Amino acid sequence: MFGSRKNKAWNELEKLYKKYEQEQMKDLFANDKKRAEKYSVSLENMLVDYSKNRINDDIMKALFALADECKLHEKIEDMFSGKKINKTENRAVLHTALRNIQNTPVYVNGRDVMPQINAVLQKMRDFSEAVRLGKFTGHTGKKLTNIVNIGIGGSDLGPFMATEALKSYWAKDIKCYFISNIDGTACAEVLNHLNPEETLFIVASKTFTTIETLTNAKTCRKWLVDALGEHAVAKHFIALSTNKEEVEKFGINPDNMFEFWDFVGGRYSMWSAIGMIICIAIGFDNFEKMLAGANAMDRHFRYTDFEHNIPVILALIGLWYNNFYNVHRYCVIPYDQYLKYLPNYLQQLDMESNGKSITLDNKKVNCATGPVLFGGAGTDVQHSFFQLLHQGTEFVPADFVIPAISHNEIGNHHLILMANILAQSEALMKGKTVEESAEELKKSGKSDEEIEKLKYYKSFSGNRPSNTIILRKIDPYTLGMLVAMYEHKVYVQGVIWNINSFDQFGVELGKKLALNILPELEGRAAVAEHDCSTKLLINHINKIRK
Repeated sequence: MFGSRKNKAWNELEKLYKKYEQEQMKDLFANDKKRAEKYSVSLENMLVDYSKNRINDDIMKALFALADECKLHEKIEDMFSGKKINKTENRAVLHTALRNIQNTPVYVNGRDVMPQINAVLQKMRDFSEAVRLGKFTGHTGKKLTNIVNIGIGGSDLGPFMATEALKSYWAKDIKCYFISNIDGTACAEVLNHLNPEETLFIVASKTFTTIETLTNAKTCRKWLVDALGEHAVAKHFIALSTNKEEVEKFGINPDNMFEFWDFVGGRYSMWSAIGMIICIAIGFDNFEKMLAGANAMDRHFRYTDFEHNIPVILALIGLWYNNFYNVHRYCVIPYDQYLKYLPNYLQQLDMESNGKSITLDNKKVNCATGPVLFGGAGTDVQHSFFQLLHQGTEFVPADFVIPAISHNEIGNHHLILMANILAQSEALMKGKTVEESAEELKKSGKSDEEIEKLKYYKSFSGNRPSNTIILRKIDPYTLGMLVAMYEHKVYVQGVIWNINSFDQFGVELGKKLALNILPELEGRAAVAEHDCSTKLLINHINKIRK
């Protein structure tokens, strides 16, 4: 496989890049009226059109050959069957088991994990329904209608994105809030809106020692205790954790601790107990539909040939740009207000997973790995970074995502929205030549002098790639499919780069150094030896705060 050495398919792709680098997509479309039909694939109510890419049959054939040479079929099966593919932490990777609605056995260390997964899911159902129906109440007997999730990273981004995406399905009397940033403003801005008697806090930390999460949880605990007394904690806090001792010390009833496992990575955890706030907001039946949608994509990914496999195709095309065009960035643009946090979630999923430089066989990677991902909701971002997409010096591959039906069909808003997404992908592909620009200016009545002055500014190079993903509607099932699609895309790229997509040691160094600096800022320790910049900054901050 690739990562520290090139293989036959990789060498072939290098040759194809040189051969087809200057090929224009608009010519490819002109020469093949069935190009869109050839380069699109459907799964239930999802259509993925990848025809607006710098690809042809030769390139796709070589990309599929690369996947074969990297033993992708085998690696996919390794993940689903519970092999310890997270080699640096010696763990299985089984977020797929969390949505294994067929309930087929999945073994880790010779033990079927499905019974324990099903037990936690049942416990989630019972508790979330008790909150929604007012059977589990606060300390004073009032219904808990303000649900606050306290977490960070995967314990925040996934649940936040999904809860917001499915806002149309919230219970009418439920309001959801999220606290993740250690900045005290994050706590203050949420707590200022809440009535303690009606507030339930969900503390999401596997170890129950995460400094950001526990600092925020303790602040919320003090706010509650100041209002309702110490005994209120057990009726207003639950834990998503495995550390029973620390949970009990905090004052949480261990019966209200919901377990998840080390075979579930943080950024893949919203399908587990980490999704509790989703369950409370939309109801467990809808949460199950989300699991079912993800499972449909899991089965598609596991059993479909690569030529029709959505995550595999998207991964290979992304790798084509990242490693052969040396374009180390891409954007995801959902044309749906409910999906506005999808790019934030995908940033962690992609960049934390594949931002690696050491291979699985402990060698330095000799190619680019995880690209930079950014994005935002269309049409807002058309007025922020789309200028760069159309006329910047380098192209940025884009994923456009839109539902064909809106939850809010007001006037012709959604038709205008869909017209925009289709126009953007077409404009990026076609561009506008200088001659076309001059002709357009002439028709608008410009003088020859004005035409000469403006024609270059109003021309667009085009040939800029994008994928368009059309969904029927943003519902729990469809959201599950969409998120699982991106999960598997990231894994495929990690396999080909021969890296571990499931650890995140790079997150740890800065956090450890922060623990050394904190007492120096608190005045509990003298400023130690740091580089001169860090030392200057610490002293300057201490001087201001005194």
